[in-house]
Order: sequence, then C-alpha cells, then structure tokens
Amino acid sequence: MSSFLYRLGRAAARAKVLVLAMWLVVLAAAGGGALLLNQGTDDTFAIPGSESQDALDHLKRVFPETAGTSAQLVVLAPGRVDTPAIKAAVADEINRIKKVDQVATAVDPFDGNKGISGDGRAALIAVPLTVQQPQLHPATRTALTTIADDLAAKTGTHVYTGGDAFSNRVPKLSPTEGIGLVIALVVLVLMFRSIIAAFMPLLTAVLGVGISISLVYVATLVVPISSTAPMLAVMLGLAVGIDYALFLLSRHRDQLAEGLDVEESIARATATAGSAVIFAGLTVVIALLGLAVAGIPFLTTMGIAAAVAVALAVGVAVTLVPALMAFAGHRLKPRTPRRKKKRAKPQVARWWVRTATKAPLLTVIVVFVALAVCAIPALDLRLALPDNGTEEQGSPARDTYDVVSAHFGPGYNGPLIVTADIITSTDPVDLVNKIAGEIRTMPGVAAVPLATPNPKGDTGIIQVVPTTAPDSPQTDDLVRRLRAQEPHFLDAYGTKTAVTGITAVGIDVSAQLGSALLPFGILVVGLSLILLAMVFRSIWVPVKATAGYLLSVGAAFGATSFVFDQGHFAEALRVTHTGSVISFLPIILMGVLFGLAMDYEVFLVSRMREDYVHHGDPHRAVESGFISASRVVVSAAVIMFAVFAAFVPEGSATIKPIAFSLAVGVFVDAFVVRMTLVPAVLALLGHRAWGLPPKLDRALPVFDAEGDSLVHELRLADWPGVDEAISARGIGVDDDRGRPVYRDIDLHVPRGGVLVLYGAGKTALLFTLAGRVTKLKGDLKVLNRVLPQHVHALRREVTVIGCRDSVAPAAEVAAALADDIELVLIDDADLVLRTDERNALRDLIARRRTASGRPATVVLSCQDPDRLADLLPADARLFSLAQPAEVH
Repeated sequence: MSSFLYRLGRAAARAKVLVLAMWLVVLAAAGGGALLLNQGTDDTFAIPGSESQDALDHLKRVFPETAGTSAQLVVLAPGRVDTPAIKAAVADEINRIKKVDQVATAVDPFDGNKGISGDGRAALIAVPLTVQQPQLHPATRTALTTIADDLAAKTGTHVYTGGDAFSNRVPKLSPTEGIGLVIALVVLVLMFRSIIAAFMPLLTAVLGVGISISLVYVATLVVPISSTAPMLAVMLGLAVGIDYALFLLSRHRDQLAEGLDVEESIARATATAGSAVIFAGLTVVIALLGLAVAGIPFLTTMGIAAAVAVALAVGVAVTLVPALMAFAGHRLKPRTPRRKKKRAKPQVARWWVRTATKAPLLTVIVVFVALAVCAIPALDLRLALPDNGTEEQGSPARDTYDVVSAHFGPGYNGPLIVTADIITSTDPVDLVNKIAGEIRTMPGVAAVPLATPNPKGDTGIIQVVPTTAPDSPQTDDLVRRLRAQEPHFLDAYGTKTAVTGITAVGIDVSAQLGSALLPFGILVVGLSLILLAMVFRSIWVPVKATAGYLLSVGAAFGATSFVFDQGHFAEALRVTHTGSVISFLPIILMGVLFGLAMDYEVFLVSRMREDYVHHGDPHRAVESGFISASRVVVSAAVIMFAVFAAFVPEGSATIKPIAFSLAVGVFVDAFVVRMTLVPAVLALLGHRAWGLPPKLDRALPVFDAEGDSLVHELRLADWPGVDEAISARGIGVDDDRGRPVYRDIDLHVPRGGVLVLYGAGKTALLFTLAGRVTKLKGDLKVLNRVLPQHVHALRREVTVIGCRDSVAPAAEVAAALADDIELVLIDDADLVLRTDERNALRDLIARRRTASGRPATVVLSCQDPDRLADLLPADARLFSLAQPAEVH
C-alpha cells in the first residue's frame, strides 16, 4: 500500500493541474446532477417485518384514509368552545377541509363531543390525509392554514394548525455551523504559522463535502433518504476531511524542514501519513457500513451516505492534497527551524506525559473511575423517534403539540391504532365495539375516540389515546399490554389484532435499534482488536485501545443522557425537548467514534512503537512518541470537536444530540483516553506491551499503517551501491516459539555467482532468499527487490527446486533458465545421486545463462559441501551457518 501511495503522491504532484481540474469537474457534475435529479428527502421511518409496519402497510390497502399522515386544527376559545356560533362555523369549515386536495376526511369535534377537551375550552379537528408526510403538497398545508385563519376570524378564537403534516424536521445549516470552521482555521494557523497551509485543509474538506452531499441528493432518485443523512455526511465529511489533510500537511512540512525536495516530500508524505489516513478512513467506513446490521433501511442508507463522505475525504487527501502541496511548493516550508520555533511546545507535552506516567497505576485507576462515573447517567438513556414535541419552539407544529398536551393530554399527540381482522364476522360493528370496550378499561388508556370497520367490513380500526406522551416509557408499556392481549382477542372473538400508528412504529424502531447495539458492538470491538493487532503486532495495544474506546462511548452516552434526558444545562444548550434522544444516536455514535478513536490511536501509538523498535526502551518510547505525535493529535481533536460542537446550538432536534455526543466522545477519547490513559497503560506494561505470540504473529497479516515499509525501502534505495543478485545485512529469522533459526547473516552475491549454504538453518535461509519468508529482521535485497516488502513480486522471478522430492532437478533448472529465471535456488543438492542428473546439473551450473543470455545466479543448500565438489565451479562461494561470517 505505501509503495502504491508513494507513486500516487508523486504522480499527483507532477500532474497537479490535471488532478485539480478533475476534482473540479467531479464537483460540477455532482452538483449539476443534484440540482436536476434531487427528489427531496423522506423522513418516513419504516421497519419492514415489524408488526406495526405490516399493519400500517395493510391499512394502506384496505383503509387508505387512516394510513396516511394527519393534520390537526385546534380551536382554543377564551371561554367554552361549544357555543352554537363556534359549532356552526366549525361545521362550515369542515366542509371546506374535506374538499382540499389530499384530505381523506375531517372529523367534527362536536359529533358526540369526542373532540372537546376536558376543560371545555378546546376543540380538536382531526384531518386524516391520503398520503405520507414526504408526499404532502405544500398547497395542502397552505389551504389548511388559510381555513384555520378564516375560522379564527369568524369565531374570535385562536386556531392552531399542526400535526405530523406540519412537522418540519429537515435539518438546515445555519451560520453557527461556520463557527466550527473558523475555530478550525484558527487552530491550523496557530499550528502551521502559514495562511496557505491553514486554508488548504478547509478548502479540500469543503470540496469533498460538496461532492458527497451532491451524490446523496442524486441518490434520492433511486432510494428514499432521510434528511438526517446529508447533515451527518456534512459533519463527518468536514471533520475527517480537515483532519486527514492536516496529517499529510504536517508530515510534508516536517520533511521540507529537514531539507527534502518538494516532490519527494509529497510522495513520502502521501505514502506514510497517507497510509494512516487510509487505515483510519477504512475503519470509519467499515463501521458506518456496519449500521446495516440493524436491518432498518433508513439507517442503512444513512450509514452509506456518511461512508461515501468519509471515502471521498480519503480520496481527496491522497490525491488533491498532494496536488495542492505541489502548487504551493517551497512556500509550505517552515520559515524557521522547528527546534527553535517549537521549543516551548515539547515542554508542555513532556510535562503531560511524565505526569501521566509518573504513577501509571494511579492514572489508570483515576481515569477509569472518572469515566465510569460519567457513564452512570447512560443508564437512563431513553430512545425515541422525533415528533412534534421536538420541533422548534414557536413553530406551528410545536405550538399545536403543546396546546393539545395542555388541554387534551399528551397522549392525543401520539394515538395508537389497533387493527382487527373482521372479515369472518357477521356483525363487524358490534365486534369492533366490543374490542374497543375492553381496551377502554386497560390501564394507560385515556380514551378510545374511534372504533369503526372500513367500508368493506373486512378490517376494523380502533384509535387508542394513551395517558402519556408518545416518547414516554409508559406508552411503551401500553403497547406491550395491547400486544399481549392479541391471543385473548383471537380466542374470545376469533379475530387477529395488531398495534400500529406512528407512535407504535417509533417504538418498534427504537426496540430494534436497541437490540442491534450488542451485535454491532461485537462487530466494532472485534474489528478494532484485529486491525490494531495487525498494525502494532501486539496483544495489549488492541485490548487497551478497545477498552479506552468503550470508556469513551460510555462517557459520551452519559453526558448525552445528562443533558437531553435529565435536562441539565438544557437551556444553555438551547435544548427545547428533554426526556429522550433519537433512536439511532447510540449506533451512529459507536460507529463514528470507533473510526475516530482508531485514528488517534494509530497516529499516537505508531510513533511510540517506532521508537521502541529502534531503541528497545519502552519508557523512552512512550515519552518520545507522545512528544512527537501529540501536537498533530491535539490539533486534529480540537478541530473535530469544534466542527461537531458547532452543530449543537442551532442544530435540529435530530442533529443536536448526535453532534453533542460526538463532540463529547471526541474530547474524552482524544484528551482523556488516548493522551492520558494510553501512555499510563503502556508505561505500566513496559516490554509486555509490544509483542505477539509467534504463532499469532505469523497468522495475522501485516497492515503497514504508517508507511514503515516504504521508509525501509527508501533507506535501501542506493544500497549496496553495486548491482548484486543478493545483498543481506544482519538478517535473521525466528521460529514459532521465538527462538532464532539463524541470525546476523551478511551476504553479497554478484549476479551470475554461485553460493552454497550449509549448516543448521540452511533451508530456512534459502527460502528467505526465495521470498518465501515474510517475517525477517535486517536488510535484504534480492534481484534489486527489497524484502519482505516485495516478496510476492520476487516469487515470480525465482525458482526453488527441492531435490529431496524432485525426480529430475536438472530438467527443472533447465526449464527455469529457459523461462529467463535469473535466480535458481536448489535445496538439498547433495541428495542428487544419479550420475546423469549430476552431470546435467554440473553443466547447467557451469553455463548459468538464461534463454535471453543474461547471467543466472544459483544458490544451493546441502549438509556437506564436500559432496558437491564435482558440481561447483571454481568461483563458487561456501557459507556456513554454524558461524557468523560475511560472504563476498
């Protein structure tokens, strides 16, 4: 990966104009597609397969006037509302309402006085509609509002228009969100001391977000997408887009300060920091796509939309950012030497890490206990879908909701519908009334204002008004009690019943999302353990990182519940509705924070691991790695916190708790977990933190998230200075138990040479030279390919012949030379005993030429080199693994 990114970064720098033009064309094309193809968002929360959704779908077919959304007109009089004048005016306006397009019917509140409040001051006109809220025409809302105004003028009352039809939950961007970008700009200016460098991450992040949002709106042509999806994509796209560009720019400027050429520095920054960016982006994308485990379509599309935004941010970081760095050239080079400019900063970082690691066990205990205490309010976290009670105060939908709650009771804002299959009944009206009568006596039921069969007499509907609000736990209990009665209704009346309605759908969505948290958590935790073990070749680093992630999630849940459920600081944060948060907040928080936590973990711990590999001192590694990486991690965390926090003051009721929880999660994870807990744990573990059991080390693939392989390859680019077939310096290999098979081997074999290996470990060394061993120490180049980075490419250019199993080794050697193989390795050559085979083998070794005339190198292994005396040319070199030696 790092080698590919190295070439990509260099290519982007050389073709900077083309790269910039291509991204601008993509932005223009995506934006144009969004303008032409956008079908609008759809906030219909459906959960296929649930009882409520199946019943709702059934009602759409047999009782369509009850399956759409609904509006409410509430007449509020100074005195009693049931005066003759008001009754007459209401009756006239109801006739007008019934003629409005998309209106199924309108219910007269004075018909049986079922729509009159207990205090006699308010009358509720229910207006069922034939369509769902996303398909509602603006003209329908306007007509209903006009009728309400006319009714108020005629009667001298106040008429409120609301209900689900007037909800406006589509989140919108406001100038407040720009504060996050301003803070990000300030942080970048302070970090880079360069206007050009500071603006570059902002520009690239905005471009990536513009493309991703355009693609989301283009996708509305084929799939329904909730209004939350584009806002989530904006938040994530800005946050990760700025941070990913920051990582590349920081590495590039460090390299320029060290005197590296601009183009070479861009290529190396793309390969090293770009590898970490791809790793971080990949973890976020996988976690977001993992939202599909909930089995809820709108959440799956939301995860895909956010994943697209993150993937685009990665693509922009490794292509457009290198191109822009090439445009800037030497202007990105720091003006003063870094050691002078940053003299005070390492002192703060050094003090912090030394404080955290001075008494590491105490630090671990304090952090763990503090975050555990912060997570306690999460036990009260209440999940629900948004309703008009979460709308902005002063909006028609919210005002109507509050009036209904005050005069009728909170349950009238979220009535339930019980459907009954009455097709076999001979008296459907009586059957429905009997079921309604039993429901009226159930605890938690405020009223049953409607019980009627449909015109065909095959389905009955019973409207049930709870005593509590739609997002109340008591309403959940009522739904469970109603569903528990279904076997009773089937036995007593021979009819199947089901509970549905918008409130029941919301309860089912919340329940399914809650049940999906455990499998999603297992997916995320398992993924983090495997990925981090691949990157850091350690058991304790992944365990520690995952435990820290869970602590961060718990603290974020606790803070969110503290504010949005319990109501603390709600007024300061302009939270207008408390008691519950949107149902999909936990699963989104877990997915997004997982990727960001792994991001900080990689950038911080990789520097520590690099120092440990070079010096072997775990305490020095923690301090040195922390000092070198903390500046970038702090800047990235502050920027991400600012972007998320900017969506809290003016965000919609849907976005506000998500943004708040992400801001808290980022803050806790970056500053408390990664920069305090992680150094303490690593200092406490010492050498034990850095190592895998040998068998697991061999089983796990290597994920080079910091471009170490490329750094190794570039270091050996000009070594050994001459064209050799094999160049080895201090190489060694361990077995599965960690014991050395061979070590400290130095070899220099010219092209066309012959090398004989003998002694313990000869076959292991031969297979290492053939690219069959992927875990080795030291420096090794074979046919100008650095190993183990290019073992797969080398394997196509060498041939290994095992004489223990081969019946015609000479023929195999001849075939290899005919295929232009330039390195032939013959294992156990002293087992070739037949005279004709030995003669043929001797002739081939003596010639050592490929079909195209190039010299071929031959490496043989044996138990006793004396047995090969008749096969070897005079210039053959012997190498014994019994004693360390250097062969030239």
